[in-house]
Amino acid sequence: MTTTSPQPLTSLPARDAGRGIEDFFTRVETRHHAWPAGRADLHWHLLFDTDAVERRLVAPYREITHQPGLAAVPARWAHLTVLHGGPVDAYRDGEIEAITEHVRAAAAGLAPFDLVVDRPTVGRVALECPARPGAPARRLWELTAAADTEVTGGRFPLIPDGYAPHLTLAYGIAGDQRADRLAIKAALSDHPGEPVTLRADRLALVAQSHNRRHITWTPLATVPLGPGPAAR
Repeated sequence: MTTTSPQPLTSLPARDAGRGIEDFFTRVETRHHAWPAGRADLHWHLLFDTDAVERRLVAPYREITHQPGLAAVPARWAHLTVLHGGPVDAYRDGEIEAITEHVRAAAAGLAPFDLVVDRPTVGRVALECPARPGAPARRLWELTAAADTEVTGGRFPLIPDGYAPHLTLAYGIAGDQRADRLAIKAALSDHPGEPVTLRADRLALVAQSHNRRHITWTPLATVPLGPGPAAR
C-alpha cells in the first residue's frame, strides 16, 4: 500500500498568537500550579484499547494532526485524564498505596460504561475530542480527588477543578510556526469522520511527565470498574 505524507496546512509565524494554536506545554509550565518538564506527577487516566484508538481516532486524522506547530499524540500515549495530582516524589511513604486502595474500594461499586468520543475540535492549545456522557466520567474525577484529599490532607492542588472529559489528538508546541486554528477548522469541516464509542472499564494510575513535546508515563496501578479481577 502506498502512503503519502500529510499535506501541510497554512501555518503562522510564532509571534502571531491571534489565530495560532498556543503552546500547551508553556501554559502548564507557567500556570499558578506549574508542571515543569521532566517532573513526574501522579495522574489518574482512563485508557483504551491501543489498536482501536489507532484505527478509529489517530489514523483518520493524521493528515491534520501532523502539521507544523503541533505534536500529534501516538495511540499508545492517548489518554482521557481523570485527575492530575501532586508530584510523585512529594507523596509520603504509603500514601500512593493508600490512595489506590481508597479508589479501588470506591470503583468496585461502579459499572464500566461506554464513552462516545466526538470528532476533534480546535482549542486554544490542542486538538481535543470531547467525550460523553460526562456524568460517569465525572464520578471518577470526584472519587479520585476525594481519595487524594483524604489521604494527603489536601496538600496538593487537584487539577482540573471542574471536569469535562476529553481525549487530545495533538498539542500545540513551541517553535517558529503556529498551527493556524482557522485553517484546521476548515480542514476538519471537510474531513470525514464519525464519533467513536470506547469502553471505559478501568482506571490507570501513572507517574506522568512531559518533555515540552510529548506526554509519557510509567504505570503504577490498574483499578477495574466494578468487581473485576485483581489490579495488576
